[in-house]
Amino acid sequence: QVQLVESGGGLVQAGGSLRLSCAASLSAGLMGWFRQAPGKEREFVAAHRWSTSTTSYSDSVKGRFTISRDNAKNTVYLEMNTLKPEDTAVYYCAARITGIGDAKYAQTYTYWGQGTQVTVSS
Repeated sequence: QVQLVESGGGLVQAGGSLRLSCAASLSAGLMGWFRQAPGKEREFVAAHRWSTSTTSYSDSVKGRFTISRDNAKNTVYLEMNTLKPEDTAVYYCAARITGIGDAKYAQTYTYWGQGTQVTVSS
């Protein structure tokens, strides 16, 4: 059974940093991070494509967040800097076998982690 196990969430003040980790039990072609705030839809945050080592980000986090991947450990990281209260959400790791196609759409991912809460206080 495929598992994605997230860690690293928590409470931080605005302007602070957190690093999320997601350990996968498969070698995925694409791994991404999504987030969902209360009352809002799940939204794309960042993705890493294994075959080309390319990354993509939502406009709201570009320049502040960095996604990286340790292929040997099948682990993806999300380094979050200059955090803002509007970054508060449950963050989900997602994965799919194929690296082909758009990375932004949640419905294209097959596997999901349980989510980790990130709270940014003002």
